[in-house]
Amino acid sequence: MTHTLLIVDDEAIVRETLAAILADEGYTVTEAADGQEALDLLDEQGADAFDFVLCDIKMPRVDGLEFLRKARARGCTSTIVMMSAYGTVDTALEALKLGAYDYISKPFKTDEVLLTLKKAEERERLLRENRALKEAIRREYRFENLVARSPRMQAVLELLAKVADYRTSVLLVGEAGTGKEVLARALHANSRRADGPFLKVNCRAVPEAVLEAELFGHEPGAFGDVPRARPGLFEQAQGGTLFLEDVDGLPPFLQVRLLRVLQDGVTRRVGGAADLPVDVRVVSASQVDLKKLVAEGGFREDLYYRVSVIPVLVPPLRERREDIPLLVNRFLERFAQETGKPVTGVSAEGMEMLLRYGWPGNVRELENVIERAVVMADGTAIEANHLSPWIQEGQDGLFPAIGPDEYSIKKVVARVEEELIRRALRKTRGNRSRASRLLEISHRTLLYKIKDYGIDL
Repeated sequence: MTHTLLIVDDEAIVRETLAAILADEGYTVTEAADGQEALDLLDEQGADAFDFVLCDIKMPRVDGLEFLRKARARGCTSTIVMMSAYGTVDTALEALKLGAYDYISKPFKTDEVLLTLKKAEERERLLRENRALKEAIRREYRFENLVARSPRMQAVLELLAKVADYRTSVLLVGEAGTGKEVLARALHANSRRADGPFLKVNCRAVPEAVLEAELFGHEPGAFGDVPRARPGLFEQAQGGTLFLEDVDGLPPFLQVRLLRVLQDGVTRRVGGAADLPVDVRVVSASQVDLKKLVAEGGFREDLYYRVSVIPVLVPPLRERREDIPLLVNRFLERFAQETGKPVTGVSAEGMEMLLRYGWPGNVRELENVIERAVVMADGTAIEANHLSPWIQEGQDGLFPAIGPDEYSIKKVVARVEEELIRRALRKTRGNRSRASRLLEISHRTLLYKIKDYGIDL
């Protein structure tokens, strides 16, 4: 890749010498005799016409620091390296504050200039990769790219899209493996905070003492012989989002500290005396009903209302079966690419098994099952025998897996009814008249229930 470079110096001999050296190194070089001429070039060719700028400080008309100031005001993002034979530490610091990448003292050696530019190239490469990675993450987590054919998941995404740009706390409640972290990342990626950090911590997986330091940081000496201060996640997530996974596992004394952050917008390091203002959006997740936990005394009621300003119930996979084929295709495409295998689909029998299975591990389990199936597949399609044994063995009865905290007969019966309707429609290839006869209900009732369950034909 050829880089463009602008040399700004009032000494012709310096410009010509640098131009000859850098042209030999593969740079496309343009020269300017002073800061004003350089600014004119930016106006003519565009603020980002040059990848790099080597600029002298002491020049007539417009000096280097003034050029630097005006170039940045024009939106120039080029990597600018300042040069001077009259520089001081103060001058160098001022140049860096104004946005210069580095500072070289004259007279300089050729190797010094080349090394500085190579370091700048590496920095630019890393910045480009970082920008590309961020954009790829944003694309992946855009709401429209998430799988949501089922009405319940569509409602979840619509709610998250509505609140994405606000600092309001969000609580995601759902079984393990339902995709709560994916939704938290999507909320962040679709918000005004997308350029800020997204950090996460599992409140159950970290010991209490470690978790306090992890969240709030610590001052030197707060933990015996630890000599250095360390910022906590609230400080590190400034301007971004902090995802508290399994927030129900937060110890009581840390619940008090979290409450203060959410109420007052300040945090305090362990062993510290100063309150530090933080601008962080908190997204929490729980597998259990926090209201029930509040009633049992395991979670502070005032904190519950702070973390659940926007409560979002994430449905288990067994209650969003319309999404299974779409999720299968998404995972199939990814694992086929990762393994290099030419698997492009799932047989009718295999898909029938996937649709009938209860998925106690939800989307995470489906992802693992498809990864295994792609590895086991011999041709272009996943067959029934490529699926995990427990899925093949669990096909005799009706699917509805009943969660450990599920007691509603009404909900379970509704799932059975929905599965029977889906099974009859698959059996009759979508013929609703024949399906109604198999189900022993009227055609009108079947149409009503198809609409009620959101079944796509």
